[in-house]
Amino acid sequence: MADLLIELFSEEIPARMQKKAREDLKKLVTDGLVEAGLHYAHAEALSTPRRLCLAIEGLSLESPTLREERKGPAISAPEKAIEGFLRSTGLTLEQLEVRDDKKGQVYFAVVEKPGRAAPEIVAEVLEKTIRNFPWPKSMRWGAGSLRWVRPLHSILCILTSEAGAEVVPLDVDGIVSGNTTEGHRFMAPGRFAVSSFDDYAAKLKAAKVVLDSAEREEMIWHEAKTLAFARGLELVEDAGLLAEVAGLVEWPVALLGDIADEFLALPPEVLQTSMKEHQKFFSVKNPKTGRIEGFVTVANRETADHGATILKGNLKVLSARLSDAKFFWEHDLRIVKTEGLEGMGAGLANVTFHNKLGSQAARIERIEALAREIAPLVGASPDLAAEAARVAKADLRSAMVGEFPELQGLMGSYYARAAGLPEAVAAACKGHYSPLGPSDEVPSEPVTVAVALADKIDTLTGFWTIDEKPTGSKDPFALRRAALGVIRLVLANGLRIALNSRPSPFSFAAELVGARADSYADTNDLLSFFHDRLKVHLRDEGIRHDVIDAVLAMPGSDDLTLVVKRAEALSAFLKTEDGGNLIQGFKRANNILSQAEAKDGVEYSFGADAKFAESDEERALFAALDAAEAAIGPAMQAEEFGAAMGAMAALRAPIDAFFEAVQINSDNEIVRRNRLNLLSRIRQICLSVADLTRIEG
Repeated sequence: MADLLIELFSEEIPARMQKKAREDLKKLVTDGLVEAGLHYAHAEALSTPRRLCLAIEGLSLESPTLREERKGPAISAPEKAIEGFLRSTGLTLEQLEVRDDKKGQVYFAVVEKPGRAAPEIVAEVLEKTIRNFPWPKSMRWGAGSLRWVRPLHSILCILTSEAGAEVVPLDVDGIVSGNTTEGHRFMAPGRFAVSSFDDYAAKLKAAKVVLDSAEREEMIWHEAKTLAFARGLELVEDAGLLAEVAGLVEWPVALLGDIADEFLALPPEVLQTSMKEHQKFFSVKNPKTGRIEGFVTVANRETADHGATILKGNLKVLSARLSDAKFFWEHDLRIVKTEGLEGMGAGLANVTFHNKLGSQAARIERIEALAREIAPLVGASPDLAAEAARVAKADLRSAMVGEFPELQGLMGSYYARAAGLPEAVAAACKGHYSPLGPSDEVPSEPVTVAVALADKIDTLTGFWTIDEKPTGSKDPFALRRAALGVIRLVLANGLRIALNSRPSPFSFAAELVGARADSYADTNDLLSFFHDRLKVHLRDEGIRHDVIDAVLAMPGSDDLTLVVKRAEALSAFLKTEDGGNLIQGFKRANNILSQAEAKDGVEYSFGADAKFAESDEERALFAALDAAEAAIGPAMQAEEFGAAMGAMAALRAPIDAFFEAVQINSDNEIVRRNRLNLLSRIRQICLSVADLTRIEG
């Protein structure tokens, strides 16, 4: 066994490409080695801005010898057939074996492929990996044909075994493999040799290179928090920025700077976004005021002046960026105070939302009308909901959102407050885009919920109207996300909205969009789309797909809150012993009944009478069904699904006893018909709770 160390050393790799590049390097190389017959114990890929590294432990030293037997034509076959077989095997006629077969004697080829040494295989796999590496973007340089994300300078490739370290010979467009690498560009320039991964990692650390990105992240976060804590401040968490910054430096050095007083009045989100997007700075806030008052930048080296010069340069650039942000902020506030928030959004009439659905202004009119319609259903004021809908997207015309699109909605809330609008309207400006994903916070303020639902419902009905539905993995208008947003808004707020009835928000939205597009959305198809998204959502909550199907088959399936309440109750019931056994009893009754109806050509659905019962078990089942029917109906009407399931569970023992004691197909035709009608009562009562025919098992 041996250990393999690979390093591909280049100019700086973009930080956001490094994680996938590590994964790709590991997969391509290990898959290639395994396909060639080698096996290994463990593999780990690491990276810094200038290198991709792969360390493989326990690699076999050679691939096994393979022996393959291939059956050929009969010895009496035409000469051409035999010649073709020889060409395919690379053997001569004398090298073939003649063996007896059922139909006579045939030729057999025995081909042995000798094993190959690991260095030969590694060189072959690594060259293929380098030449076909799946960078999102790559470049050529000089006169060579090799493409890499940035110019590739060197290849380190060594096998370390008990005999020592061996360079795997490799030449890729003039780049010859070796056993040397480089340390930090500024603090430890120059190349040095390594003999193993441990030697490699230790020498890199001594040369001011932290090889593991996770270790660099930990160093950055610890240093930055310590600097902020020493000043009585707090570091604003940002996992994405931390990962990106760790990909920009090989030797992280955190430096804390102050934001000039003239910029402290800017909204904290503006400061944070500007510093993150333009400078890759971490924000530092004052826990007493909530203001962003400082920043942490991460340098890639230690300096004699402890970073003072670096901070001075960064502050100069930051001041220019924040001056722009301040200009945008003040410009937008002037417009809001002179023209109002609706005045700011007036230009949306000239912005096309979709060529078949009109402008953004036309869409806002639809959302306003829809929000007014939805408001009573969510406990909101129709006038406030309509007002919020009119201005919720006005900030799309602001200079600030033009520079930082990710601040849409948030800036609208600031501008709404500056315009003196009610707080509920300001909150709706910020929250109506939510929830954006499965883990995003769901709004609960009624006006916000009304506008958020109106926004998403208009999007869905609009694109359904023009037949722009998601197909396969393609969803360019994020309609799956919009549907999940509606589902989460409805469920989190316990809303009782029938999606597919008339009138309903969806039918009203379809009419609004249809009046513009001269066609109408297929709300039945849209409801099926919602059911698909609801299934995904509930499966993530631990509810089985067959349980969801059983509930969706019932009336009222366009009431998502009702569907979920039923599904949760049925799921809990099926996890009990009575639930599982009752399902088997129901299926037995249903199967016997279905077969009898098919055979007799009639439907047994009425007329079961206890006076024809011949056994105590049969009479007990009549009584149990009467009791269950009396309890289940009112419980379902009152949406007390747990009570309904409990009443149904009481049928388990009588049904089991009935099947053990009674023969359904009696010789007495009257008794047989009565018992089949009794089975029909079992089916009807059980199906009144859920479509149990859809339950698996």
